[in-house]
Amino acid sequence: MTTKTMHALSFHAHGEPTEVLRLDESPLPVPQAGHIAVQVHACGLNPADWALCRGLSARKLPCGVGLDVSGTVLAVGEGVTNVAVGDAVYGPADFRNYPTAGAARVAILYYWNRLPNRLPHVDAAALPMVVETAARYLTWSGAEKGQTLLVNGAGSMVGFAAVQMALFEGIRVIATAGDTFADRLRAMGATVVAHGNGMVDRVRALGQRPDVILDTAPINLKPGSVGALPDLIDIVDGDPSRVITAADFEGAAKTGARTGAEHVQAEGGFRLRWDVLERYGELAAEGRFSIPVARTFALENWRDALEISLAGQARGKLVLTVGDAIAL
Repeated sequence: MTTKTMHALSFHAHGEPTEVLRLDESPLPVPQAGHIAVQVHACGLNPADWALCRGLSARKLPCGVGLDVSGTVLAVGEGVTNVAVGDAVYGPADFRNYPTAGAARVAILYYWNRLPNRLPHVDAAALPMVVETAARYLTWSGAEKGQTLLVNGAGSMVGFAAVQMALFEGIRVIATAGDTFADRLRAMGATVVAHGNGMVDRVRALGQRPDVILDTAPINLKPGSVGALPDLIDIVDGDPSRVITAADFEGAAKTGARTGAEHVQAEGGFRLRWDVLERYGELAAEGRFSIPVARTFALENWRDALEISLAGQARGKLVLTVGDAIAL
């Protein structure tokens, strides 16, 4: 198996993704104990992929990108008993222990769920990282049933997921968003206000003060500009402990807003919430939960997806498709 090769998207040095990423031939990965090898049918892209290129994770190079995978099991590692070759699965790619990740013909998964009936591979590949992040930050926010949660940046995929999760838990939701997803958020049951200048007044005009604020808005700030955290803290009467951000860590350091670091410390380390992935996969298959897929691209057209993502024009999840069968 190690003598065969495949196409995979990876980087061999840190830098801007447009400069360091390349699609080339890589050895087919062999699953270690507790892991599985999957023929990739679809791979979801995330901003975290570009952060990896820039050096987010200090690990041995080369390193692959594409953290969300849906596909068919090709091989299982030692000790794996709950899945067999030929099963359809989805989950996060292991980019830490292998030189390639999900943007490849074959990926290694370290956690997986069986693909539910009626859930297409493309839709499944939109779920893992978004669901995990949204579930973790919603828990860290401390919002409880009967309270009001403001989700800032509800048009981001993490925000879009968090709105749905909060509503499932009986939490009232105020969502700040643009026109792209405003109608869909309202249809879910959220109260939607426009983000940007005047947001504080628009939220106050609703007559329902949020108990907690979850900030998921992407940060693309020019030098000297400030994010939304000061306004968000103003909405909750100047109490930064009632605001948690999943994106603006520099702003949190300046304003005192929470980042979840205190929970990581209390839990004795960073614990990912893959335990919730099966539930939301089943809900997605039933049409009761969704992560919007904006566009799909063939693996060889990855640069088109990258340019759209870096320009902030995705307006939903971008997914690479890998259709060719492969034999190990």
